[in-house]
Amino acid sequence: MTDTVTVYSKPGCVQCAATLRKLTLLGIEFTLIDVTQDPVAHEYVTGLGHVQAPIVEAPGASWSGYRPDLINALRTRLDLVESAAAATTAQPQ
Repeated sequence: MTDTVTVYSKPGCVQCAATLRKLTLLGIEFTLIDVTQDPVAHEYVTGLGHVQAPIVEAPGASWSGYRPDLINALRTRLDLVESAAAATTAQPQ
């Protein structure tokens, strides 16, 4: 996957753990950033107006909290992008 999914999380966060489990279950690669250990990341997400963890940033979408509906939609979008890329590569030149 060429696009990046980033999850801003904090320790002991139940919604963060559920989000990470769901992303992993669906095979979505992500970068995990602990906002309690990264003050720049904390300032970034609070600057965006988020007050609840986790914050998920993905191509074309971002949200906070545990959102299985949005994670499923993300998996669908990524599948479509990967299918289109594979079809383009498979065409004779």
